[in-house]
Amino acid sequence: MTASAAQPWRQALAEEKLLGTALLAGLAVSLAEETILGIGLMGAIGLTVFLVAVIVCISMRVAGHAEHIARKVGDPYGTMILTLSAVLVEVLVLAIVLAHTESPTLVRDTIYSAVMLDINGILGLAALMGGLKHGEQSYNDDSARTYTAMILTAMGISMVVPEFIDSAVWRHYSMFTIGAMITLYAVFLRMQTGPHSYFFSYSYPEKRRPRPARTQDESPTLAFSIAMLVAGVVAIGLLAETMSTALRDVASDVGLPLALIALLVAAISAGPEILTALRAALANRMQSVVNIALGASLSTVILTVPVMEALALFNNQPFQMAMTPVQTVMVVITLLVTAINLNDGQTNAIEGLTHFVLFATFIALTVLGV
Repeated sequence: MTASAAQPWRQALAEEKLLGTALLAGLAVSLAEETILGIGLMGAIGLTVFLVAVIVCISMRVAGHAEHIARKVGDPYGTMILTLSAVLVEVLVLAIVLAHTESPTLVRDTIYSAVMLDINGILGLAALMGGLKHGEQSYNDDSARTYTAMILTAMGISMVVPEFIDSAVWRHYSMFTIGAMITLYAVFLRMQTGPHSYFFSYSYPEKRRPRPARTQDESPTLAFSIAMLVAGVVAIGLLAETMSTALRDVASDVGLPLALIALLVAAISAGPEILTALRAALANRMQSVVNIALGASLSTVILTVPVMEALALFNNQPFQMAMTPVQTVMVVITLLVTAINLNDGQTNAIEGLTHFVLFATFIALTVLGV
């Protein structure tokens, strides 16, 4: 390989310092797992916090490489890769934690926590901060209405109706749910990347010239990004195994509510989304915030549900997917407020505050174990 041909690879590898450091630190801690856990509760807490931080760092690089692959291959495959990479991290961590906790409600609580975090946490904080800085922020209200209607439909089918399904026919309804979610995702993807793609975009006036993009020779190759994405996902799986063990010890020692574990799993996959949404809001790009927050919520429901339902059918062990009355009320209030706030094509700080107060309520209920 000539020096000029090797230059893009050297530059790409240099940009992976965060990923490399996180992998090495995570590997070292994993090898010392028994020693650290032998310290007791403080060792388990310290190990859990450290591994969560490492996994979030790796997931940020996975998201970055997924975005690069998406730009390379174009739509609709690019959109699929972006969505699937984010959900893959969540499903992977969720499946590993579930294997250690064996909780029948963990899947339900994680999906519920992800929706609360995405809509009320990410959207609320972004709209609040962006509103305080820019006043009213514009976006395409067609996207908000489409997302809200689909989230309500998906959660109603998969997390409300199961309360009224007899246990004798749970397999049949699970198979129906899998088919319904896949159909929703297929139609949504076709709409988002096809004739209705304008629903999810908004033309902003350019106030300054953007930074010049890296040339083709300076960009990491498609093969490099794929390799890094696969390596990152594998690393997350290995580290999540160790994190689950430490988390189980913490939960058993301090009586940690399972709902907090579910929130932790949801927050791990949402880390990159939070930073991206806040940057977009401060740059007065509210359409990106709407696509990230509501799109992530929709993807979590319509992609995580069929995977976990299929796992339940394979193991012949059904999950408790029906939400509790409190969870149902919180979801209904959240989607009602979303439909009202995101109906005029502009957000402001007050609308952001309403969502953020709902997020604070969700956190308070979770801590109280309600």
